Amino acid sequence: MRLADVASSPVRDLLALIDRPEVISFAGGLPAPELFDVDGWRAAFQAALSGPAARRHLQYAPTEGDPRLRECLAARTSGRGLPTRAADVLVTTGSQQGLTLVAAALLEPGATVVVDEPTYLAALQCFGMAGARIVSSPTDPEALAEVFARERPALLYLVPTFANPTGRTLDRARRAAIAELAERFGVWVVEDDPYGELRYRGDHLAPLASYSNRVVYLGSLSKIGAPGLRLGWVRTPPELRAALVVAKQAADLHTSTIDQAAAAHYLSVTDLDAHVRGLCGAYRARRDTMLGLLPQVMPGGTGWSDPDGGMFVWVRLPGAVDTAELLAVALRADVAFVPGAPFFAGEPDRATLRLSFTSCTPEQITEGMRRIGRAVL
Repeated sequence: MRLADVASSPVRDLLALIDRPEVISFAGGLPAPELFDVDGWRAAFQAALSGPAARRHLQYAPTEGDPRLRECLAARTSGRGLPTRAADVLVTTGSQQGLTLVAAALLEPGATVVVDEPTYLAALQCFGMAGARIVSSPTDPEALAEVFARERPALLYLVPTFANPTGRTLDRARRAAIAELAERFGVWVVEDDPYGELRYRGDHLAPLASYSNRVVYLGSLSKIGAPGLRLGWVRTPPELRAALVVAKQAADLHTSTIDQAAAAHYLSVTDLDAHVRGLCGAYRARRDTMLGLLPQVMPGGTGWSDPDGGMFVWVRLPGAVDTAELLAVALRADVAFVPGAPFFAGEPDRATLRLSFTSCTPEQITEGMRRIGRAVL
């Protein structure tokens, strides 16, 4: 049974264990609920359920998605430096489903997938469920060229902007080099971009997909809108479009009609850029609070990332510590993080951990870091 070898997500398992109000959690990559535009989304659903179109918005719908929503998503993607038409957009039930559809379209059992090390947990689950062989590689062009030549992979998976779990971002030169390698070796690249709009410093970088037609771009409204909507999209290269639509039909026929209609209305009447600027202001303060406290609470020799955006700080403790064991100590102090080992496709670095700063206020971060400091010292 293929799923017998696919591990449950430790993040999802951990979230079930820490549902206590006294626990300060840096575990889940969750947007701040107090920053959700509840009034705007309430009005959008009211509009979707009003007027002559209301009954249509409760009916079955085209697999590709609501035409108005596809127009909105294409315009937003184009505005980020990746020219996109509505016909290029396939609406999905979260970008996670987009990844599953791409795996279904491109991967035969035993096919090789190359991933960054460490990488997004759910991507490892997705490729494992597809029966793929997963190979990790650094993202520098020389290392990737060697891996491509040796392994002949079907697919390279990357989160090139504010990666989960490390917060790393690939610069322009590396994006261009990876695109050239994909063209040279005939490898498809999946660019997962749920965090790209959450930039707190530095200049915007155009998506990796703007450098090559061999890049499949995954977008999401979860981090800038609301994750409970489960709305994402795939920018589909022409060669893959038909296969991805068939995979979507087999998965769920189409994404929720009413949610798509509400989102189309919301995007047409809301200044989402202004909302994102508000998110970035709040999250910047939270990131800065966490980064400012790390030198005070971590033992000497600890290293950590300094992300320009996104949701995560990646920490490596000195010595032979196992952060899975450290988590048990931290939970007794009513604070949570995610041990780093499950993010590795190969041999894990057990001295690593991931901290998410977005869903806690600066005051909660201050107290939570103090608790972590007691646990690690």
